[in-house]
Amino acid sequence: MSTDSTPPGKQVSKGLGPLRLFIIGLFLIGALALMAGAAIVGGYAWLGYQFRAEGPLEAETTILLERGSSVRAIAARLEADGLITDQRIFLAQLRIDDELGRERAPMRAGEFAIPARASMADIYDVLAYGEVIQHPVRVPEGLTTAMVVRIVEASDVLTGEIERVPPEGSLLPDTYLVDRGTSRQAVLDRMAAAQTRLLDQLWDSRDPNLPFSTREEAINLASIVEKETGIAHERPMVAAVFVNRLRRGMRLQSDPTIIYGITGGEPLGRGIRRSELDDVTNPYHTYHIDGLPPTPIANPGREAIAAVLNPPESEYVYFVADGTGGHAFARTLAEHNRNVARWRQIERERARSGGR
Repeated sequence: MSTDSTPPGKQVSKGLGPLRLFIIGLFLIGALALMAGAAIVGGYAWLGYQFRAEGPLEAETTILLERGSSVRAIAARLEADGLITDQRIFLAQLRIDDELGRERAPMRAGEFAIPARASMADIYDVLAYGEVIQHPVRVPEGLTTAMVVRIVEASDVLTGEIERVPPEGSLLPDTYLVDRGTSRQAVLDRMAAAQTRLLDQLWDSRDPNLPFSTREEAINLASIVEKETGIAHERPMVAAVFVNRLRRGMRLQSDPTIIYGITGGEPLGRGIRRSELDDVTNPYHTYHIDGLPPTPIANPGREAIAAVLNPPESEYVYFVADGTGGHAFARTLAEHNRNVARWRQIERERARSGGR
C-alpha cells in the first residue's frame, strides 16, 4: 500500500541545495565587488579629471606662501584666493597619490606666478617645482651706509626693522635678488658678507708694496677712489694717484672727503666754500690731515676695491676734471697747474653760456 499522500500530478520541491546557494552567493559577491571596483576606478578617474581640468583663474596672478604652511593651509589658501574651485579635490588627489606611492616634491614657501586657467595639477607643479619670484634690491657704488639703509627701508618686498646699522664702507654695492618677505636686516648682513668674501678673494694677491697694511685701510682708500670718479676705466689710474701720494708722504687732497666731513656724505648741493676749505677742524679734510680719513666715506664697489689692491704702475700724482666727464692726470705740479688752468677756462666758458 502506498504511503505517498501527494496528490496526483504534483511534484515535490527539492530546494536549491547548499552547493547551488554557495555558487549564487559567490556570484553576487563578485558582482558587488566589480561594482564597487568600478565605482572606485570611476571615482579616481573623476578626481584625476577634476585635478587636471582648466582652473577658474582669469589672469596670471601671484601667491605668497608663508614658511611652515601645511598642505591643508595651502589648499585652503588656493581656494580662498580663487585659484582652485574645491580644496577637497586638491587634497584628495594628493592623498591618493601618496597611497599609490607616487612621489611628489613638497610645496615650498615663497612667491610664485600662477598662469591664467592653471589646473590644480599645474598649480601644484608651480608650487613644488617652479621658480620662486625674486625681486632686485639695487645698491649703486659710492653710496653711504645711511643711503643704503634708506634703500632697504623703502623696499616694499622686504620686512622687519633694521636692528644693526653696518659701519660706513662695510657693504658691497650690487644688485641683490631677494624673496618677498626677506628681512631687511638679512639683506644688509648679506651685503656685508659679500664684501668680506670679495676681500678674501683679493687680499692675498694684492700688490706687496702698498702703503697700507689692513683691509680696513684698503676699503677706506677705495671709498675715496669711488667718489672721485664714476668712470670705470679711470678707477685704476685714480687709485694709482692716491697710492703714489701715500707712498711719497703727500696728502690725498680729495674734495669728497671734505664734503663727507661736512654732510656725512649727503650731497652738498653747491661748491665747497672757502671757509670750508680753510676749516682745520674737519677730521675728514685730506688737505689738512696726513694719510687716510678716520673712516671710509662711502661703500666702494668691486672695481674700486680691486684697483687700490693692485694699482697700475704709474708716476701720476695729480688729476683734475678735463671737461669731458673724465680727468686729466699729471706727473708734476707744473703739468697739473696747466691742467687746472684749462679746467678753470672751461668753467668760465660754461658760466658765460649758461652752463651748457
